[in-house]
Amino acid sequence: MIQIGQYNTLKVVKKVDFGMYLDGGEAGEILLPKRFVPKELKVDDEVEVFLYHDSDNRIIATTQKPYAVAGEIALLRAVSTNKQGAFLDFGLMKDVFLPLSQQAEHIVEGTPYLVMLYIDERTGRLAATQRIERYLDNEVLTVKERDEVDLLVYQRTDIGYKVIINNKHIGVLHYNEVFKELEIGDKAKGFIKTIREDNKIDVSLGEIGYKKVGGETDRILELLKEHNGYLPYNDKTNPEEIYEFFGVSKKVFKMATGALYKQHKIEFTQTGIKLLEE
Repeated sequence: MIQIGQYNTLKVVKKVDFGMYLDGGEAGEILLPKRFVPKELKVDDEVEVFLYHDSDNRIIATTQKPYAVAGEIALLRAVSTNKQGAFLDFGLMKDVFLPLSQQAEHIVEGTPYLVMLYIDERTGRLAATQRIERYLDNEVLTVKERDEVDLLVYQRTDIGYKVIINNKHIGVLHYNEVFKELEIGDKAKGFIKTIREDNKIDVSLGEIGYKKVGGETDRILELLKEHNGYLPYNDKTNPEEIYEFFGVSKKVFKMATGALYKQHKIEFTQTGIKLLEE
């Protein structure tokens, strides 16, 4: 069966002046408009297409790549509004509809909003919702402590950033774990730091422990070579300066430089670190 709001691989069954028709199974033949037909495509070939409904409620195919598919969360810009809702640019010629009932705030044209794409049960059409948390679940977790995960910044709170984990769970990235300004919709790699008894999750940015440190030792050595064997950073440098230059927390910096010191590759000075000759 075909899946609306997803990529489908379908067979070409007919060529016409205005495009090609694809085999949609029980849904019948689906038009791939001429402007989206790849040059070498011919009858009996298979092609990967994204399926959605056009303005006349017909299923249509495109080789364009949307910013997100059904079930995914994305930051999409509002292009127009009316009494029924708003339309968001999601990368196709046709915009996706955000119904008024699915809005969590007043929508302003030109402003980006974090939404999840879903298939409306009543119409079968692709739509957007700001009410994302109803689709997320922390009762049954698919992650454990120390797992590396994908993070999406969802909201700011008093204690940090609320983040979406692997498109499935909600977690918190505390302000003391962040050394740069984050914006709603930003994506980052991170790991599960703590899972509490109530299944509330705390996360950190970057890779975990010595896996992160291993990569940073090589990077620090390269930076030292690029700066004539000396860098004005040590354990007395404030965390913000370290993050701005190295892109890591002060904890990771200290672990990496400590490892290099033990390997007799650097020495600490009063004002920084110095590369030792091999």
